[in-house]
Amino acid sequence: MNVPTRKSVAAGPARHRMLGIYLNDHLAGAASGTALARRMVKEHHASAYGNDLEKLATEIAQDRRALAGLLRDLDLPVRRYKRGLARLAERIGRMKPNGRLLRRSGLAVLVELEALRLGVQGKASLWRALLPVSALEPRLDADRLEQLLRQAEQQIRTLDSLHARAVVQVFRLHPRTTEHTAS
Repeated sequence: MNVPTRKSVAAGPARHRMLGIYLNDHLAGAASGTALARRMVKEHHASAYGNDLEKLATEIAQDRRALAGLLRDLDLPVRRYKRGLARLAERIGRMKPNGRLLRRSGLAVLVELEALRLGVQGKASLWRALLPVSALEPRLDADRLEQLLRQAEQQIRTLDSLHARAVVQVFRLHPRTTEHTAS
């Protein structure tokens, strides 16, 4: 992996500004992901997904706070309008047609798990991107970034497992059918 040198990275104020934009974009996405995860916990708390979703929602909220802490540590302002727009987008996403007029379809859980996975994958990419930056920015703790990356990778595995279980339930597949198609 090529690690940037001081000469190859935008210097000083420009790098700091770009980092602020990048982190604020991810913070907005984290706000949306946190809201989605919390809503999923409320809707599925009594289901077979409940415990895993509750753990994920807690971790996703903690990761959002860790990201907000990075902005503070780097003396970067939080752009609240981005967070507001992201939450609005999450709410608009709830209004997708689902083949039912007044209630949720079984497909909603699949789409929501996929949306969460995309968010967590983006978060993993964030931590991965910040690792080489930490060589130039002493206020970024590489060990903490590695820990956050490992946690995101575990969250992806959990979401993949939940998704596989939901596919079986939503499409009423026999577990042997999914084993056959997975190999």
